[in-house]
Amino acid sequence: MNAKPRKFEPQTDQLLVALESRVACITLNRPEARNALSPELSAGLSDAIAWAGESNDVGAVLLTGAGSAFCAGGDVKAMGKRNQQSGRRPNAEAQYRELRSRHQAIGGALYALRKPTVAALPGPAAGAGMALALACDMRIAADTAFLTTGYAGIGLSGDYGIAWLLTRVVGPGRARQLLLTSERTPAAEALKIGLVNQVVEAKDLLEAAMEITVKLANGPSVAYSYIKDNLDEALSIDHATAIDREADRIVKTRTTHDHREAVAAFAEKRPPRFTGR
Repeated sequence: MNAKPRKFEPQTDQLLVALESRVACITLNRPEARNALSPELSAGLSDAIAWAGESNDVGAVLLTGAGSAFCAGGDVKAMGKRNQQSGRRPNAEAQYRELRSRHQAIGGALYALRKPTVAALPGPAAGAGMALALACDMRIAADTAFLTTGYAGIGLSGDYGIAWLLTRVVGPGRARQLLLTSERTPAAEALKIGLVNQVVEAKDLLEAAMEITVKLANGPSVAYSYIKDNLDEALSIDHATAIDREADRIVKTRTTHDHREAVAAFAEKRPPRFTGR
């Protein structure tokens, strides 16, 4: 008898987490603030990402936002209040340690997941929100959505690894343009330049995003993990090294039950039934 999947219970109502068909659907739930990252939301998101990475019941992650936005990034109103209390703020070293820890536990952990990740953008993805979307393997946007780095517009340089992510997604020239100008990139243009992978009507967003994420969640998870390793290294190693490491990983995937099942299913002209073994 299969054990009942263990769901994740957020410690804040600013985050919603549902587990369906092996998809962990994580929803940023501050629609009144366009899902800006408050301390409570950030802590809950960090815990949810860690759970999704560790749980055998989760095959893939779908990250989205409640209401009409994906994520507005940092809470600018809260920034203003902090600036007014500058005399009581921690020193620069303490601020750096706190930010580094939080950003690694969210953006770093999301990118490092060896499970497929999909971001569904119902609306704006700005600043850190754009970085979180870029940390996912794929992005599906509503036709009403847009993306913007936003940092320069409020006199900041960027965080959550956005320059690194953006450079790899759209190339160095376009990354510089988007970071320096903070211009808005509408969904249709984002599709043209590779910022998003698919654009759908807003009413169809979650259905389309769930369709692809469910398929990924029930795919060959061991192979997906090694595929992500190959992709992560692709821009930092030479071709000969890539060939060697891919050879090592394909030997490992040849030993899996999923590989044997897929070969048998091909011969029998039926869909494979992957089990992650």
